[in-house]
Amino acid sequence: MNAEFMAVIDYWVREKGIEKTTLLSAVEDCLVGAAKKALGPARDLRCEINPKTGEIKAFAKLLVVEKVEDARSQISLPEAKMNVPEAQFGDEVEKEVTPHDFGRIAAQHAKQNLIQLIRRIEKSKIYTEFKDRTGDIVDGVISRFEKGDVVVDLGKYEALMPSRERVPSENYETGERLHFYVKSVENRQNGPEIILSRADAAFVLRLFEIEISEIKDGTIEVKGIAREPGVRTKIAVYSKDTKVDPVGACVGIRGQRVKNIVRELNNEKIDIIKYDDDVTRYVSNALAPAKLKSYEVIADQKYIHVWTSEDQLSLAIGKRGQNARLTSQLTGWRIDIDAEEPEPTGFDALVANAISDFAKIPSITEGQAELLVRSGFTSINALLQADLADLEAIEGIGSSAKEIVNAVRQESERVSLNDEKK
Repeated sequence: MNAEFMAVIDYWVREKGIEKTTLLSAVEDCLVGAAKKALGPARDLRCEINPKTGEIKAFAKLLVVEKVEDARSQISLPEAKMNVPEAQFGDEVEKEVTPHDFGRIAAQHAKQNLIQLIRRIEKSKIYTEFKDRTGDIVDGVISRFEKGDVVVDLGKYEALMPSRERVPSENYETGERLHFYVKSVENRQNGPEIILSRADAAFVLRLFEIEISEIKDGTIEVKGIAREPGVRTKIAVYSKDTKVDPVGACVGIRGQRVKNIVRELNNEKIDIIKYDDDVTRYVSNALAPAKLKSYEVIADQKYIHVWTSEDQLSLAIGKRGQNARLTSQLTGWRIDIDAEEPEPTGFDALVANAISDFAKIPSITEGQAELLVRSGFTSINALLQADLADLEAIEGIGSSAKEIVNAVRQESERVSLNDEKK
């Protein structure tokens, strides 16, 4: 029977990859219950299996007494000295107490509980192996779906990617092999559970650490990261070494480094931003390519109000507020973005601009330009459409009118030619 029992043990060792000593130790603990049934109460009862022969023995610690009143817990001094020569009254000595035919009974008991033992060992092994792997990236195959959650086969073990950790834009298929971020290892009542994620911002961070050697060795430091899974990630990088461009190093030659990460993320957009201790420059970098005009900073509230031109406002805010929202998450500052109201242009300013434009045309003096504008001619088109006689009638223009019209016509043709070339 012991040979058969050991064959079963060897099978499970091969099948589950559990060390034989670990499995035997667990079986020995299990056999204590069988020994107690056979022997009754005993002090510190334990069982031992010979790993080669499969022989099972039971041992108990007995108290050395002058007169034995309970053979299950006491032993006389002469008998104790047969096992431990230096034994004295009051000592505890271990003695084999294996009952008759215990090997067969114990083997049957062990086989009945073996599956349960193996499951317990497997769960313990999972937790031991993965408890220090939180934050790692692992390779796994989509095994099945359970109410929106994804069960992932990691080889020896299964892990779970809850629906909250899925990327909304990704469609997963059974048998598909992907990379996952180990978010946590939870030791629940029914055993350890490995929680995976592809939506966590830390997943992108780990991809950068793997792909960008300068981040891994500490030359470049990641100062912040914000992500809307499947849509866009903003990551802020910084280097104390002035010779190292942190953004350029992350992008790589021809963008190859960041392309590898984008490919892993199924073409999710990634903005690599240069970190700056000055919050206005940091926010400006994060909101790029939008151009900002002015700022109001309230440092103690970590609040910044940004103004931009009307045509840059939608670019700064982003689609559905995404650019502004991610920038706020990235910097840790609350951000409001508004467009500056255009400064009102008065009549005097319009006149001054028109005079300046005319004076730039060859053959027109500043004095002549002012006379033309004061007479109501405020644009090149107005001059081209005017009657020559009306221009000659302007005091101070007179005979110069024809020369002025020719100069204006040449300027108009030059501007039109330049526009065509563009």
